[in-house]
Amino acid sequence: MLKYIFKRLGYLLGVLLLLSLLVYLVYNLIPVDKASDMAMQEIAGNKNLNYAERYLYWQRRYGLDGNLFVRYLRWLGFAPFYDGSYNGLLQGNLGSSITYGKPVAEIIKEPLLNTIFLNLLATVLALSITIPLGIFCAKKQGSKRDFAVQVGTIVGYSVPTFIIAILFIWFFAIQLSVFPVSGMSSVGKEYTGFRAVLDRLYHFALPLLVMTFSSLGGMTRYVRASMLDALRLDCIRTARAKGLNERLVVRSHAFRNALIPIIALLVGWLLSIFSGSIMIENVFGINGIGRVYFEALTTGDNEIALAMQMFYILIALLGNLLVDIAYGVADPRIRLG
Repeated sequence: MLKYIFKRLGYLLGVLLLLSLLVYLVYNLIPVDKASDMAMQEIAGNKNLNYAERYLYWQRRYGLDGNLFVRYLRWLGFAPFYDGSYNGLLQGNLGSSITYGKPVAEIIKEPLLNTIFLNLLATVLALSITIPLGIFCAKKQGSKRDFAVQVGTIVGYSVPTFIIAILFIWFFAIQLSVFPVSGMSSVGKEYTGFRAVLDRLYHFALPLLVMTFSSLGGMTRYVRASMLDALRLDCIRTARAKGLNERLVVRSHAFRNALIPIIALLVGWLLSIFSGSIMIENVFGINGIGRVYFEALTTGDNEIALAMQMFYILIALLGNLLVDIAYGVADPRIRLG
């Protein structure tokens, strides 16, 4: 198993390098030259400065002198800058934002924590509902309750997330006034400590409801289908013929056999909500990486966009590795060598 994990890690690093090169090349096609922008700003403040000298200075400072491949290696941290220093991704430098005038790592720190917290909490809530509900529907296949759940999941699966968000805002925030419409903290309040945490959770409640509700349809139907296939296996018939308790048959035998496709679904869904949170964060005014990524794309802030894109690539690759490892843990019959 350990040998397989190390092999997969090597494969992950190779794919990560290849994708980083492709992403860097794509973003370099965008006509944005921050060295030229900085030189023009300096000349606007002091007409005596020479544009060519200042342009070369900023190119060397940002590591933009040399050919494209050398600039890529500098960005990764494998090639030195003009002064001989190494200051790339490997050294923890994600670049500097043109829009904010700050290091990218400083800008994305808080939004990244907000997004991870929001998505992980939405995942826990969704799993706590969809797995028991999917198992229940599989056990009660063909019943009125199963039919009602299937109708509800089809409706939830068919409606776009932003429509669900608008409906929830209208009902819970405007009609019932239970939750705030948007934002991350109460206006005019300077809470600290545990009270600040409660206020943040209060503002996150409605986005969490939307994200959880949006995922119920597809996940419940998938868990139900996997459980139905597992319940038809010969080993399940044998377990029932031996007189085992039905609850034990479902939990210990059927669910374990249904875990393989469910694992792929859960990891894939977790990865998708990180990208899908871009919509949620913009609708509800949450300071998350989805919103920062969207603003960086619209303003041409390539350093932030590159960092965010690499984050999504890394999450996807780690998710695939997690799926492969989880397969072996869930089903010992799968031998990973």
